[in-house]
Amino acid sequence: MHEIYVDADACPVKDEVLKVAGRHKWQIHMVSNSWMRLADSSLINRVVVPEGPDVADDWIAERIGAGDVCVTQDIPLASRCMSAGAEAMSPTGKRHSEDSIGMAVAMRDLHTELRETGEITGGPKPFAKQDRSRFLQSLEESIQSILRNR
Repeated sequence: MHEIYVDADACPVKDEVLKVAGRHKWQIHMVSNSWMRLADSSLINRVVVPEGPDVADDWIAERIGAGDVCVTQDIPLASRCMSAGAEAMSPTGKRHSEDSIGMAVAMRDLHTELRETGEITGGPKPFAKQDRSRFLQSLEESIQSILRNR
């Protein structure tokens, strides 16, 4: 059975994940460091992990497998999930590939260094309506691709 793992603490597309997963009857694991209000669905497994760096990421990476999908903004987690044979995508709908993940890790490291030295300030651009739409389409495409290839 295929599953969707969501790095849920700051994920803006939890409802969209449920909408698409519901169509396909895929189990969703919403993983966070604290309890959060979620839609009432038998497809949702709420997972609250202890506080600490990368605890939620580790929980996901230890369980995800081939044919699953991870929704995360965390590039290192996306890379770990892809190493396990899973698909990884951001809440803005960007699907990671073997070709793109290396560059994404390098860009993340560069931006971290630039922020630490004060060269750049601020974070990513605000989440927009078109990001939500792109995410819905990308998640559906990922699921359809997995189902075709099984």
